[in-house]
Amino acid sequence: MKTFELSYPHSLTASELPETVTAIGFFDGIHKGHQKVIKSAINEANERKMESAVITFHPHPSVVLKKEHSNIRYITPIQDKIKILENLGVKRLYIINFNRELSQLSPQEFIDYFIIGLNIKHVVAGFDYTFGHKGRGNMDNIKNYTRGKFTYKAVDKVTEDNEKVSSTRIRELLRTGKIDVANKLLKRPFRLNGTVIKGDQRGREIGYPTANLKVNPDKLLPKPGIYAVKVLYKDEELTGMANIGTNPTFTADREDLSIEVHIFDYNNNLYGEELVTEWYKYMREEEKFANVQELIDTMALDEKNIRNYFSQL
Repeated sequence: MKTFELSYPHSLTASELPETVTAIGFFDGIHKGHQKVIKSAINEANERKMESAVITFHPHPSVVLKKEHSNIRYITPIQDKIKILENLGVKRLYIINFNRELSQLSPQEFIDYFIIGLNIKHVVAGFDYTFGHKGRGNMDNIKNYTRGKFTYKAVDKVTEDNEKVSSTRIRELLRTGKIDVANKLLKRPFRLNGTVIKGDQRGREIGYPTANLKVNPDKLLPKPGIYAVKVLYKDEELTGMANIGTNPTFTADREDLSIEVHIFDYNNNLYGEELVTEWYKYMREEEKFANVQELIDTMALDEKNIRNYFSQL
């Protein structure tokens, strides 16, 4: 997949670019609704014998448009988004820098620069996609801006359990620990990628060594607590349990969250290694125990419950 990072105005020339069919949207999460849009573009590109493309934006518009500083965390930070789109079979990716100048473009100016100007011949977007200053352009009035240069298709909303699939809904599911439901909407397990760093090494002392993960600070984290996870490392798929929290049994008044993963039946040194963790089920809240033995007993029960959970998948 060829990736281009663009700002307004960009220097690409339509005549030098291949004819493409593009899906356009912010696509945080690339959930099943987004996938329907993207796959529709890929299928149309194949039928027309053109390249498939995706146009997305970074950072999130709220970072630019809100007066107060907005610290947005993403379901799929841009690095994750790139990997997922490549796996979906997209051939060309345009990442448009969303800044104040871009937000002031009229709908026609946006179309001229980022659709017609990129030699895009067919646009696919969700039914609620908007573009141009204050979102004045949309999939109902886009015909007014095509200049006869491209066609377009709006994809109807996708629902799950009679409710629209959306990034907002997935964020709420992650915030409340309903990660198994979020996974249904994502059509894949929620992932956290991270580098193994040295922690306090208490887990090793109590018989549960953990890999402490340093993750992308832009990544949205699920609700603190204990989870059933899988760990993808090199060619291995391992099971284990993860904790997002502050380790209240050992630390007081700590606010920053740590991410620790205990991998079942595995005790190799992983310091400095990159791990991919897949999060399957929220098991319980993090607790402050009266003593270390209570913690050990509870972790043993967690391990039993999680092993049983994975044995039934």
